[in-house]
This record gives sequence, C-alpha cells and structure tokens, in this order.
Amino acid sequence: MSCLDCSCILRTRVESIRPEKQSQNSIHEYLADSDLAWIPPSTRENEVIFCSSNVSHYELQVEIGRRFNNLTSVYLARHTPTGMQVAVRITDLESCSEEHLKALQNEVVLSHFFQHPNIMTLWTVFTAGSWLWVISPFMAYGSARHLLKTYFPEGMSEALIGNILFGAIRGLNYMHQNGYIHRNIKASHILISGDGLVSLSGLSNLYSLVNNGQKSKVVYDFPQFSTSVLPWLSPELLRQDLSGYNVKSDIYSVGITACELANGHVPFQDMPRTQMLLQKLKGPTYCPWDINTFPCGESRMKNSRSGHQQAVCFHTHSSNR
Repeated sequence: MSCLDCSCILRTRVESIRPEKQSQNSIHEYLADSDLAWIPPSTRENEVIFCSSNVSHYELQVEIGRRFNNLTSVYLARHTPTGMQVAVRITDLESCSEEHLKALQNEVVLSHFFQHPNIMTLWTVFTAGSWLWVISPFMAYGSARHLLKTYFPEGMSEALIGNILFGAIRGLNYMHQNGYIHRNIKASHILISGDGLVSLSGLSNLYSLVNNGQKSKVVYDFPQFSTSVLPWLSPELLRQDLSGYNVKSDIYSVGITACELANGHVPFQDMPRTQMLLQKLKGPTYCPWDINTFPCGESRMKNSRSGHQQAVCFHTHSSNR
C-alpha cells in the first residue's frame, strides 16, 4: 500500500498515464484523497536495470512532456527486448546552447553519483547522431504538478501533501548530507511512480558545497534561472550579496512547494516579477496562504482520522524511520 492507494476512502479517481487499460485488481487504479499514512514501496537502492543503447530497441508510444525550453521531448516508450515501460527523453544537441549542454551534463553525472530511492535515477544515456537519448524509470503518476492540474486544482489534502513531501525531503536530505544544494525544488520536479515511490528530479541546477576537498559554508553562485522559477527561490539566493546562501535556501523552496500543493497554485503566481522580487527582498513578511486554503474561516485540510487510523499512521511512520 502506498500514498496512492487506499480502499477505505475513495474520493478522487486518478488514472496513471499508461496507454493500456489497467486490470480491475491493479493497485494503481485509484489515487485516494485519504488520511492514511504512506507505507514506502520497494525501493530502487539495490535495483540494477540494464537498458540497451540501441535506438531500435525503444518503441515510442506517446509524448508525455517537454523540458529545457521545449528542446527535450519526453516519451513513454517500451523497451522491446524486455517489454518494460520506460521514460525516454530525447534532446536535439545541435539546438542547445552551451548553458543547456552544461545543465544536461550536470544532471547526467549527478544522477549516477546519487544512490537513493527518492532521487530520480537515469538508467542509460547515449547519443544517436545529434540526438541525446536518456532512459529512466517510467513514473506512472507523473509529477505532483501534473496531479494538481489534472485532479486537484484547488489543492491536495494535508495527508497527501505530507506523503508526497516526505519522500521528496528524504531525497533532499541525502543531497544535503553529500554537500549539494538543489536550487530547483518545485511540484513539477517531484515525480511519483505507479507503486507510490516519490522521486526528486530537476538536478540540472545542483551546486556542490565541496570544492578542492573543502566544504564551503555559503555559496555565491547564481545560475541563469528562467523567470518562471523565481517564485520558488529564497530571498537570500535572489539577493546575490556578500552574505551568500546555503542549504537552507532549499528549505524555503520546500515551503513554497507545500503552499503550491495546498492551494493548487504557486505563491506570487499573479504578481509581476519585479514586484515579486521587491516583495521577497524588501517588502513585509508575505503570507503565502490565501483564502483557498482556509475557506469560510475553517481549514479545508482538517484532520478527520479516527483514533484507530491515527494509530496506524503513527505505526507506519515510526516503522519507516
């Protein structure tokens, strides 16, 4: 059982993005807006997957997304030698700027360096002509942002938010312990597999605190972010002053992501970019919770667990620490 499955409370029916119809007994049939805690599925820590680097071994089925300013197309595909469903990202390298190439290289290298079940892994990377092919696990439920847009436009329940962020924070904590700052945390970079495993992606802007064998306390590097990412970035990162920033800037982004999952939209979303920067840097303390979170003075995320359910939740969380 995972955060995506619950037979006792079914309110929102969610289909995974698979082309074929699922069986009646499939554990992936429903995404429940439930109050049960997450029980982690089997992890990928010791999983070794071999995917060939032959283009003819991949049958592209449907395009499921785009990345890097539409330079990368993401497909659901079938690995014909094994019949396994995989995600295939295809990038035209000739159309990429030097900045995009550096970001791609950074993501590929770090995905092989990190070994954690809650961090997205890449199984195979190869080139075919001027095209870069990246083969990774297929995340049947897509990103948390996809779930928001498709099934929870007014925001998710508190239990579901906690379940999703629990996995993402585990992956983030592993990165911080290894001396890396993510700098790009948002709902679209939190992916969920068919068995409920949450993986943190978006590794292209990671920055290492370790340089020449020494770990820095602060960072002064500011990558060339797209303006669309600015709402998630911390004030100290945006300030670009001599104080720098550290791993705590990721915690700010986690908080903004939590508000995004709760409200269905990102704080500062309707604010002009210049005003947003001033609000973050010099303005009064901004309250990201809006009236959608607490309609009519009452929390829409109230705890409705029975005493028995609370005991189950406490047991499952305790047993997985």
